[in-house]
Amino acid sequence: MTAFLRMERIAKRFGQVQANDQITFEADAGEIHALLGENGAGKTTLMNILYGLYQPDAGEIQIQGRKVSIHSPQDSIRLGVGMVHQHFMLVPPFTVVQNVVLGLPSSRGPFLDTDRAAARITELADKYRLKVDPDTYVWQLSVGAQQRVEILKALYRGAQLLVLDEPTAVLTPQETKEFFATLRAMAEGGHTVIFITHKLEEVMEISDRCTVLRDGRVVGTVNTREITEAELARMMVGREVVFRVEKKPARPGEVVLDVNQLSVAGERGLMAVRGLSLEVRAGEILGLAGVDGNGQTELVESIIGLRRPVAGRVSIAGRDMTGATPRQVIEQKVTHIPEDRLTMGLVPTFSVQENLILDSYAEAPYSRSPLGNGKAGWFLNARAIFDHARRAIADYNIKAPGPAVKSKLLSGGNLQKLVLARAMYHSPRLLVAVQPTRGLDVGATEFIWNRLLAEREAGRAILLISADLDEVLQLSDRIAVLFEGEVMGTLPAEGIDVVELGLLMAGAKRLPA
Repeated sequence: MTAFLRMERIAKRFGQVQANDQITFEADAGEIHALLGENGAGKTTLMNILYGLYQPDAGEIQIQGRKVSIHSPQDSIRLGVGMVHQHFMLVPPFTVVQNVVLGLPSSRGPFLDTDRAAARITELADKYRLKVDPDTYVWQLSVGAQQRVEILKALYRGAQLLVLDEPTAVLTPQETKEFFATLRAMAEGGHTVIFITHKLEEVMEISDRCTVLRDGRVVGTVNTREITEAELARMMVGREVVFRVEKKPARPGEVVLDVNQLSVAGERGLMAVRGLSLEVRAGEILGLAGVDGNGQTELVESIIGLRRPVAGRVSIAGRDMTGATPRQVIEQKVTHIPEDRLTMGLVPTFSVQENLILDSYAEAPYSRSPLGNGKAGWFLNARAIFDHARRAIADYNIKAPGPAVKSKLLSGGNLQKLVLARAMYHSPRLLVAVQPTRGLDVGATEFIWNRLLAEREAGRAILLISADLDEVLQLSDRIAVLFEGEVMGTLPAEGIDVVELGLLMAGAKRLPA
């Protein structure tokens, strides 16, 4: 049988980085094909070439046995290829139907034919279990619903092959289950689905075949049901990967973070955090479990100085920091791993070395006095900044040609490592870690988990907020469950009842204070 897609001997270089090195890849009609690999292995680059966002240096692409030239996304769409990016390409003030028809010719000439388009969207939504109201504004939709709009947009344009880049990174477990049902329905309807992911358990659950990339080359293509999760991990990283971490008993010390009866308003003026109290001690990890959108963002922003609380108090090491500025919070040795590495964590046009000192550029040795007395001053110390970046690149296995390379040229996973390196490098008193391993491969996740536990052993207080329940269970000493901005209860992580945890997360149960 002729493959629906064949990419042969694809090569692509960015400066000193060989992103794709003679890659040959095939996907059949009606299959879900997982594309797996470490951060920076070349997965997204390969698919961006297929979608016309990049031009290959060498190689050819065949669709349904015919050699094609793809110079732009418009060419790709015309050939029946659609792509849903990790960061959605939607216009929030527009409705669903307006986003779907954006850029397409109307059957009514200069006038929009949204009624006909809405009927077609509803038809596709019913067929592929992508329930969404065509007249709803995108800004009103959950992240999961926005992803459904992206898929509908591709299907509306006639996509027979759909590329999904890290599609579950922003979904809750419930949304992921519904999403997989959609993918199966699409494959049964004859569509080809290429699924870029780092999550091995998802590969095992949803894919028919899997192609593994490492350092820009194909390691192999396997039938998923003929391989184990451990064997896939070995193919990815070239060594055995331990899926569990060894955690010594916690030795909690003094209270570092004390949040008392905190209330915080969200973007629309409604109360997102309501009378919340919690504390994190030195030498422990407090995990915050809860479905995204239950006040986690507003809580974190009030702790790190980005949002002023309506009521209540935030104390750090016994000092009242309620309503403090971000700089004042940083001066209390508080570091933050933000949820969104692109908009809050980094300046993409800055170099790796510049991003690594964003919160410490005014401190010695990165700044220096003109008096030459070793103290901080008005001038940046280029040698110290370069040496620091070189050490961080090595210590955190950041795949970058060097400290001076622009951060925007790094893969998503390596950008995450860059954020982590900056947050952990200066021995913080309190680390607020939000989705610390989102988008990371199994090897990098294992590394970060062990690094967080090492920080805990060194006496750091860590507040961990993660949508990955397994991550919360693995790393936490205590787990506080958040629902609609309130703590439903705090439990010791050891021996926790997952059913009880689920009831607390759903708001169906509350533990006595």
